[in-house]
Amino acid sequence: MTPPLPVGLTDIQAAAARIAGRVRRTPMCADPHLPGVWLKQEYRQDTGAFKLRGATNAILSLTEGQLARGVVTASTGNHGRALAHAARQAGVRAVVCLSKLVPANKVQAVRDLGAEVRIIGQSQDEAMVEVARAVAQEGLAEVPPFDHPDVVAGQGTLGLEILAEGIAPSDVLIPLSGGGLAAGVAAAIKALSPTTRVIGVSMERGAAMAASLKAGHPVEVRELPTLADSLGGGIGLDNRVTFAMCRALLDDVILVTEDEIAAAMRHIHAVTGDTVEGAAAVGHAALLSGRLSAGPRTVCILSGANVAPETFARVLEGQPA
Repeated sequence: MTPPLPVGLTDIQAAAARIAGRVRRTPMCADPHLPGVWLKQEYRQDTGAFKLRGATNAILSLTEGQLARGVVTASTGNHGRALAHAARQAGVRAVVCLSKLVPANKVQAVRDLGAEVRIIGQSQDEAMVEVARAVAQEGLAEVPPFDHPDVVAGQGTLGLEILAEGIAPSDVLIPLSGGGLAAGVAAAIKALSPTTRVIGVSMERGAAMAASLKAGHPVEVRELPTLADSLGGGIGLDNRVTFAMCRALLDDVILVTEDEIAAAMRHIHAVTGDTVEGAAAVGHAALLSGRLSAGPRTVCILSGANVAPETFARVLEGQPA
């Protein structure tokens, strides 16, 4: 008998009630150049990315004792910013461990929200070592970037919002990294619209969840520079939540190149006038490149807008990715 998944619809619905009024309900619009394609503009979230949902739900689920000691996490940038925001709202100390690969604009954004930043190593996996030390020696409560039921449930509220639009999606394309967003959204979508195809999309350069799903178990990958830097980092060899959920719920996983991501960023800017980061553009990259054909009602989750200005300027100018 297959064991139940770590996060289900009731968990996601409870998270939606918990975070109501603390996160934005983000808009959705049609793509005029891609018939049948809709853009879920989650980059318009308060911290510029979907991560605020999971971080807020996790903070609100902690005990008073845990909150009094403070929280710690490792991040490629967006989760750290979200946790810093949620912690400041709750009046809680936050420590964010970032690798040297995290862009400077994302590091500064975390600092600007009052969190203590610790720069550790060349990968998120190395930053996680400092998190473990802070938990053991400083008594901080860990709020992981993805592999935690409360974080996954919070991200899953995005799936509820998509379905509430009433367009009955045929496909939902989700940026795939550690799997918190993909697992949560897929759990919500599959529970309420089981015929909808849910597809994870990542970059070819160092996609840890994709490699792990192909291997049949969590594996380490080398973290490489990429336009989709928010999708970097490992999933943890002791992954307890997101690997099992992605394996059970995703219908497919597609990888895209750096040039395809850059082209998608330009396309989205032309359509919306907005700046999105590479991770947010991977769904469009899959469609524009022909790696995936749009269904009659395909939703692309545009997950974040926290791209360094100089990087986006280079992309708009068509310089090599």
